[in-house]
Amino acid sequence: MNKMPILYRIGRFILGPFFKWYYNPTIIGKENIPKDGAILIVGNHKHLYDQCLSIISTKRFIKYMAKREYFDNKKTRWFFKAVGCISVDRSVHDGKAKGEAIETLKNGGAIGLFPEGTRNKTQEFLLPFKFGAVSMAKKTDAYLVPFGITGDYVFRSKNLVIKYGKPFKVTDLELEEANNLLYETVKKLMEDTLEK
Repeated sequence: MNKMPILYRIGRFILGPFFKWYYNPTIIGKENIPKDGAILIVGNHKHLYDQCLSIISTKRFIKYMAKREYFDNKKTRWFFKAVGCISVDRSVHDGKAKGEAIETLKNGGAIGLFPEGTRNKTQEFLLPFKFGAVSMAKKTDAYLVPFGITGDYVFRSKNLVIKYGKPFKVTDLELEEANNLLYETVKKLMEDTLEK
């Protein structure tokens, strides 16, 4: 169930170094990503390549949940299939996608998703979070590993940063409280990198 796809492995070792060289990202706090056990890696979503930052931050296989449109587009389909993403139909309550993610977590795997639900192309600092991440974390007793991404995806970027916070559980919290905690944590991680 959680076996790393061969193209994911190859892509990380071949494309990973090129991605690091080209975009020159600063990765802070990657030691906060648990080496095993059920985790949800969650944070803000500003660019198509956001998931690449998490993929190069850990040796773990992260199954990312991605909107179905990426799988419908010939230009992006190969990439999302190659790295083992879970296709999510956002037009309906996609129980199949959520079921696959929960099964992955129950088997001690890693799921990556963006609680904003879409890339933030607005002037808002951070879009409201949907409840999927905290809901799955509660149901599976998985750790949430928050991150904040700031900066620009440009050649040899001077300001592209991903910062990870400490993993935490929301098993004993109400969904609303859990979602607010996650939102504020991600927001603080983003603010921290911008203050430096």
